[in-house]
Amino acid sequence: MTTTNEAWADEIRIMQEVLQPWKDEDGQVIFEYDIPRLGKRIDVVLLLRGLIFCLEFKTRQEAKKENMRSYIEQVLDYALDLKNFHLLSQNRIIVPILIHPWISKSSSAFQASVYDDSIYNPLLTGPAGLQQLIADVLAHAGATAPDPSLDADWIISPYSPTPTIIEAAKRLYENHSVEDITRHEADKVSTDRTIAYILDVIKTSREKGEKSICFVTGVPGAGKTLVGLDVAVKQSYQNGEKLSEDEGAVYLSGNGPLVAVLTEALAIDNQKKCQARGEKKNRSDSRREVGKFIQIIHRYRDNMLAKLKTPIENGVLEIDPKKAIKLAKAGYGEVEHVAIFDEAQRSWTHKRLADYLKRGGTYGNKLKIQNFPYSEAAFLIWSLDQREDWATIVCLVGGGQEINTGEAGISEWIKALNEKFTHWRIYISDKLTEAEYTEGRVNELLAGNDKVTFSPELHLGVSLRSFRAENLSAFVHALLSFNPDAAALYDTIKAHYPIVLTRDMAKARAWLRKNTRGSQRSGVLVSKTAARFKPLAVDVLGQGDENAVHWFLMDKTDIRSSNYLEDAATEIQVQGLELDYTCVLWDADLRCENGRWRYFNFNGRTAWREESGQTESSLERRKYMLNAYRVLLTRARIGMVICVPEGNSNKTVDGFPEDATRLPEFYDGTYKYLKSIGLEEI
Repeated sequence: MTTTNEAWADEIRIMQEVLQPWKDEDGQVIFEYDIPRLGKRIDVVLLLRGLIFCLEFKTRQEAKKENMRSYIEQVLDYALDLKNFHLLSQNRIIVPILIHPWISKSSSAFQASVYDDSIYNPLLTGPAGLQQLIADVLAHAGATAPDPSLDADWIISPYSPTPTIIEAAKRLYENHSVEDITRHEADKVSTDRTIAYILDVIKTSREKGEKSICFVTGVPGAGKTLVGLDVAVKQSYQNGEKLSEDEGAVYLSGNGPLVAVLTEALAIDNQKKCQARGEKKNRSDSRREVGKFIQIIHRYRDNMLAKLKTPIENGVLEIDPKKAIKLAKAGYGEVEHVAIFDEAQRSWTHKRLADYLKRGGTYGNKLKIQNFPYSEAAFLIWSLDQREDWATIVCLVGGGQEINTGEAGISEWIKALNEKFTHWRIYISDKLTEAEYTEGRVNELLAGNDKVTFSPELHLGVSLRSFRAENLSAFVHALLSFNPDAAALYDTIKAHYPIVLTRDMAKARAWLRKNTRGSQRSGVLVSKTAARFKPLAVDVLGQGDENAVHWFLMDKTDIRSSNYLEDAATEIQVQGLELDYTCVLWDADLRCENGRWRYFNFNGRTAWREESGQTESSLERRKYMLNAYRVLLTRARIGMVICVPEGNSNKTVDGFPEDATRLPEFYDGTYKYLKSIGLEEI
C-alpha cells in the first residue's frame, strides 16, 4: 500500500516534471494547503500566470471508478471555498483539476462556469497529461505571459469563511476557535471576543463562588449557536482532549432537530478522527461522548424535576433527599457548573410548563406534579442555584424568533431574576433594549436590579450565515414590518446575495439546481401552518429527529437529502441550522392585503379560518406565525428563491372554484408586495 509519504514524494516528482516549461517564471506551488471550512487540505495549489490551479491527486491504490463523482465534487469544493472565502482568490480564475491514475485522456473542453464566478468546471487528467492540460488552460484563459501578481502573500491571505453550523461544530470539537473557522476580520466579527467575555465571567464566578447569568444576543445567523458550542467545548475540554469532569459545561437546546443533527455530525467526525489515530471507536461511543456537552433541554430539566419533593407546598421547591445524593461540592445540585441555553427566548411560560406537569408530561418522564409554581426559565435558574459552590448560565437569545405557543420570550428570565434570584449577577447585551427583545422593555424590567452589567461584547451584530449579505436580517425585518426601507436595503445586498421570486415550483427547483454546486446544500422550506403544498408536488418532512438528520446530512445521491427538493422542512426543523440555498414556499397562511398581514389556519378539510381575534392568545399566535417566516427567510447562506403560488383559478362545469382552498386572491397580494420591493421574478 502506498504510504502518505510516498504519495507526497510522487506529487513532488510529478510537479517538478510538469512545471519544467515555466521553471524560470514567478509562481508558487503549495502542498497540503489547508481549507478551514472543510477541515481538509488541497493536495497542491499552483499559482501560475495569475491563475489558481487546485490539484487533487489520487493514488492507484485509493482510486475507484465508482467514487469518481465524489472525487470531482471534492476538487470543485476546494475551488468554491477559495473563491468564496479566500480574500486574494475572490477576483481570480480558479481551475480545479483531478489527477486520476486511470485516466488516459485529458479533458479537452474548457468551460468557465455559468455562474460568473471565474471557476472552471472540474477538469480530469492522468499524471502524464497534466503538463499539457495546464498549458492548454493557460492558452484558453489568455494567460500567455508571466504574471507575478499572485505572490507569496496569497499563502497568508485572510479567510472570511462562513461555515454551516454542522461544519463549524466539527471543527469546534477539534478545539478550534470560532473565529479561526469563520473570519479573521476581527473588526467585523466579535465571536471570539464574546466567548472570551463569557469565559471570564465563568472564571470570576468560580473564583468568587458566585452565581451569574449572561444574555447573548445576535442577528439571525450571527453565530450564537457557535458561541454556545465553543464555550461548552472550551470549558469542558480545558486540558485538550481530556474531559474536565468537575468543571464542565453543557450545551442545551429545546430544538430536537438541531441537537440530533449536531450530535450525529460530531459523532461521525469524532469516530473518523479516532480511527485515523488508530483508536477503536464505534459510532455509539462517539455519540455518547458528544452527549456529554450537547443535550436536549427537556431531558436536562426533567432530570431535576424527578428529584423534587412532592407534593409541592406553598409554592416552594425542594430537593427530596430520598431522590438525590448530596455531593461534596455541589450539594443536591446535580447539574454542571455551566449551562448554555440556546434559543433561551423559547423557554416555556409558567402556564405551559404547569399544564405539562399536571397531565404527566409528553416527553417520556410521566411525572405528575400538581400546582407547579415556576416558569421553565425560573426552574432552570433554580436548578443551577442548587449548586452550593458556583454556577454560570449563558442564555443565547434570538430576537423575534419565538415560534411555538407557550414560548415566553426573555422577559420570563428577567422576571425570575428580579423576583426569586436576586443574588445572581447579570451580564447582559446592551442590544436587549431593542424592540425585538421584550418589546424594548429590558431597561424597564431591570431598573431596580443593582447586579446588572451591560456589555456590547455580548451582542453578535454581523451575520456569519450570509457571508454575502450582512444586511439580510435587517432586510427581512423591514420586509415583514412593511418598513419603506425594505427596497433600499434589498438594493444593498442583491448584487451579492440573490433573492429571486417565482410563482412556479418547477422554476424554483430549476433555479436551486442550477446554483447549488459541489457539496453545497439546498432545500425547500414551508411554515408549519402551511397546508396547500401537495398540489405543488411538495411533502413536509416528518417530525422525527432522524428525518432531520437525513435531510441535513445525507448527500445528494440519497433521496432523503434536502437536495432532492421533495421534502420541505418547517421553521421548527431548521431553526438554528441553515442551507446554502433555499426555496421559501409562501402559502396562504400569511397573506399581504392593503399593506398589512392577515393570518389564516387551515381546518384540514375545506377552508382557511382567519386568526383575527384580539385576545392575548390570538395575538400571540399571530406573532408566532410572523416569526416563522422570519426564521424561514434567514436560513440561506448564499441565496434564495421565494415561491408564491398562483393558486387555482379554474372553475367547474357548474361555475364554482375547482379548488376553493387555493384561490389566486389568497396569494396575489403577497406576490405583488414582494415584487414591489424589487425582487426579480425568474
